Amino acid sequence: MKPNSQMTLDRFFRQCVGIDISKDKFTACLYMYDRAGDAGCCTQSIDFANTKSGFNQLVRWSRKEAVKEFPLTYLMEPTGVYYEPLAYHLHRIGQTVYVVLPNKVRKFCEAEGIKTKTDAMDARCLALMGCVSRKLKPWSPPAPIYQELRQMTRFHADLCRVRTSVSNRMEALDHMESAEKSVRKNCGKLLDEIDRLIEKNDKAIMQKVAQDKDLEQKVKRIATVKGLRETTVVCVIAETQGFHLIENRKQLVGYSGLDVKAEQSGKEDPKHHISKKGNAHIRAALYMPALVAVRYNRQIRDAYGRICQKHPNEKMIGVTAAMRRLLLLIYTLWKNGEKYDGNRDKTHTQRKKEPEPEYGPDDCIGPSTEPVDRVDWNTKDGDGYPPF
Repeated sequence: MKPNSQMTLDRFFRQCVGIDISKDKFTACLYMYDRAGDAGCCTQSIDFANTKSGFNQLVRWSRKEAVKEFPLTYLMEPTGVYYEPLAYHLHRIGQTVYVVLPNKVRKFCEAEGIKTKTDAMDARCLALMGCVSRKLKPWSPPAPIYQELRQMTRFHADLCRVRTSVSNRMEALDHMESAEKSVRKNCGKLLDEIDRLIEKNDKAIMQKVAQDKDLEQKVKRIATVKGLRETTVVCVIAETQGFHLIENRKQLVGYSGLDVKAEQSGKEDPKHHISKKGNAHIRAALYMPALVAVRYNRQIRDAYGRICQKHPNEKMIGVTAAMRRLLLLIYTLWKNGEKYDGNRDKTHTQRKKEPEPEYGPDDCIGPSTEPVDRVDWNTKDGDGYPPF
């Protein structure tokens, strides 16, 4: 594709391939944009098979349509796990890949006034976003051990959910008037099998962690925090890829969906609640440890008590705050390499008392030494009104 006549091929010229991925196919569109002249053009969207042959066809097509003298980038959304083979393929051949969350793409389309929602239009919007946005960071695949641990910890969570469902079924059978014996027997066998799989999977997780001595040392050191188990620490580390892409505490809280947002309109009081726009696996993994920590961890128990005194009818706010504190504590211990000290409380630091100002005898703004006539507010004047 030839650039538009209004475009200038200089350092402000950008070109990006937007890719909208589904299970069996993906749609691609190449967009060229001149930032200085605010002019752009794009190709028609074209479909490729979501296979290795389709990946090679995409690379050949994009190189043919793009301007060879300028770098070419690729931008896509993390659609389940269907985007991973293409992202890994493009990264292996040395291409620059951007993976952007769907909510950011949706907000970008709304800002551009694009209301149509089709695969072809989505690919075009992704390509335009790759040319216009300046805060995109190139995607890099996680370390293999973190990807394997993430699969194992998520399988652990799935087993726990299935076990809860079967256990509730057993509870219902116990209170029935006439329960079928075969159903109860099979539910008992299923519970035993799930317990065996959970135990086996937990051992496999720790064996996988033991393959990396540095990782094993960090996990055991962080697991000394009261309320945290090693499997919980591994889950948080696996979901964040060892905090590889996390630059600060605020970004981590936002990534987990534990960031607080306020909603206010007019004279109404703002309503504060967590956004939940983040990794739900981290929030699910930290819920039960937070309930344990508010009882046995002194630092988190004190903070939980202060929050419950402020919100006596909404104790879930304190539990959510405990989840956030545990997450930040894991991040801090991971980055600093320190051992957990339960006696050192960093959650509440006392402010230094400011020295009282000293006034000179001739200072006009100093405290007055003249006697002040005090008013008795219980007295009344001649008409029976208070003296004010």
